[in-house]
Amino acid sequence: MGIYKDLKGKRVVITGGASGIGFATAKRFVDEKANVVIIDWNQEELNRVLATIPELKGGVHADVSNPKDVENAFKKVDELIEGIDILISNAGISFRKPFLKIDYEQWSKVLRVNLDGMFLCAKEAIERMKKQRSGVVLLTASTNGIEGHSLYADYNSSKAGVILLTKTLALEFAPWLRVNAVSPGYVLTAMQKAEYTPEMLEAVNSKIPLNRHAEPEEVASLFAFLASSEAAYITGQSIAIDGGETAGPYTPIDE
Repeated sequence: MGIYKDLKGKRVVITGGASGIGFATAKRFVDEKANVVIIDWNQEELNRVLATIPELKGGVHADVSNPKDVENAFKKVDELIEGIDILISNAGISFRKPFLKIDYEQWSKVLRVNLDGMFLCAKEAIERMKKQRSGVVLLTASTNGIEGHSLYADYNSSKAGVILLTKTLALEFAPWLRVNAVSPGYVLTAMQKAEYTPEMLEAVNSKIPLNRHAEPEEVASLFAFLASSEAAYITGQSIAIDGGETAGPYTPIDE
């Protein structure tokens, strides 16, 4: 059951929509009765999600770092839902590796997907939104783009770029377009579980004031709020959803 009545019938495109935060967000916007199309590079996962959420208006196979793929994907979006009101550009990748072991191929791949992909998808979406003089663009950044984290030099750099891209677009297209970044901290996704052992996850949780990772559905709730008219005066922001992680150093205090 939806919470935000104005999201009903909105045309929503979600990249990276076949897994993790993107999948949870697709489910949430379907619950809000929006017309949702997901874009993902993984055809197998795309097929699974389309079978799992039959209310989706469609799924498009595309690599967001490939300009031609993105162009064709949005043409397919036009066919499926006749335009776009809300873009949630969420597709991203990460690798856990010391800086001196990151080769240029990996660096380039992470930047292409995480930053170039945001540029390409936002450009296609805004070109369409400009004709109707309305829309919302939401980009998935990260707390890794706000403060330094070891072993993620490429990922951190890409997400810092996403935050400044967000602010720039918000300024260029105000007042008719709202653009915000959602900056999750640690989220318990399949990607996170693949990179961290249970012991590593527990060690991370002990340093988070709320003592746990976020659930993907909690991030999806923030996307829904920011896309709705309830957030009509919020633009150009990077909004952290991190359990207090970036508030400062955390040391449990016995009461």
